[in-house]
Amino acid sequence: MGYIEGEDRNQIILFPESIDAYVTDNNSVRIIDEYIKQLDLKSLHFKRAATPKIARPPYHPKDMLKLYLYGYLNRIRSSRRLEQEAIRNLEVIWLLRKLKPDFKTITDFRKDNKKTLKKVFRDFTKLCDEWELFGKELIAIDGSKFRACNAKKNNYNSKKLARHLQYLDEKIEGYLKELDDHDQIESPDRQPDAREITKRIQQLRERKEKYQQYQRKLKQSGQNEISTTDPDSRLMTNNNHIEVSYNVQTTVDAKHKLIADFKVTCKPNDLGQLAPHGPKSQKALKAIRPLKYWPIRVTIKPKTYRNVVKRGLPLM
Repeated sequence: MGYIEGEDRNQIILFPESIDAYVTDNNSVRIIDEYIKQLDLKSLHFKRAATPKIARPPYHPKDMLKLYLYGYLNRIRSSRRLEQEAIRNLEVIWLLRKLKPDFKTITDFRKDNKKTLKKVFRDFTKLCDEWELFGKELIAIDGSKFRACNAKKNNYNSKKLARHLQYLDEKIEGYLKELDDHDQIESPDRQPDAREITKRIQQLRERKEKYQQYQRKLKQSGQNEISTTDPDSRLMTNNNHIEVSYNVQTTVDAKHKLIADFKVTCKPNDLGQLAPHGPKSQKALKAIRPLKYWPIRVTIKPKTYRNVVKRGLPLM
């Protein structure tokens, strides 16, 4: 018995199949497409929502938003990866109607519409509420760690900065001693070495100034650490690893497990997060009756519990 074999790639067919035939009726890309079609991007204040009268026409923000949402639903956050998906992924080819934006265009769209993208989430929450998809009785609140765009080497606390500065001082001192030794030995052959050492000393002093600047910023901020690439991110324990991350507090309604609200924080754990998010969730869901809260894991400390009781928030 032979194997199941595919068709010949070079076989010619009389009537070419449409891309739509490859996307099933229950595929999530159809939901993305229909939802974004009905959005009014002008009222949401998306950039380039109106067609420019001059210059080269840009990609429609609705198409860029479709790609953005597809990426997040499928855990593809890299703009370069999304660029590749638009070329090879049939779902994305169908969704964008064969458009192929490059990674720079995708990055610019995300950067230009940071605040506006949050409004899309609010609009979707409102739509789910109109469809009565929220039970508005029991909600769960939990935090998830998301790695930031900031390497650990670019995250500093006071001890780490002190170590770096001590190391640089020792290196500069060593090079200065070498220069003194060169001065005592008057030889033309030593001149290139002296110039190289002087150059290295200058580089070390520039690095020292950079770390001293970080020290001043750290002192002025009153924080325990500073991240130079993604300033709001912090060192956190994530799956038994220490990573520079964000802690995203998510509120989920129990009826259909839909996200009702969220907040990005730089807190390393979930302690003390229930009290501020409880009333916020009540407002987001426009709940008439008080919601019951199910805090996941350890989110309550004594002070928070007193605040929760004081505000009359019922816990499960």
